[in-house]
Amino acid sequence: MTTTLNTGESVEAACCAPAPGTQSLTQDEAVSLAAKFKALSDPNRLKILSIVSSSKGDEACVCDIQEPLDLGQPTVSHHLKVLVDAGLLAREKRGVWAYYSVVPNALESLASALTPQEKL
Repeated sequence: MTTTLNTGESVEAACCAPAPGTQSLTQDEAVSLAAKFKALSDPNRLKILSIVSSSKGDEACVCDIQEPLDLGQPTVSHHLKVLVDAGLLAREKRGVWAYYSVVPNALESLASALTPQEKL
């Protein structure tokens, strides 16, 4: 885009260039973040994440998650799988039970992706 100054001089102006010192997401980062946000777009999954993160020891057994949601076991298992696949929850099998915990820094990385970065 060419801009004409009051002096009659023409200069090239970048109207849509990112501000110096800022970085936009790479395609891989955008795909990864979109998968995480998509996993959180379901109210039941948000409730599951809340149950797990507020549980004693920062983990919850699948049996502790099912009752407050009033959902069947197959539905709860599906939601848990989506959260694990998105990298938000970790799963640990102990005997016949599975225990879930929030992946360290997973939620912080989502928040930081939406927080304006300081411009240099």
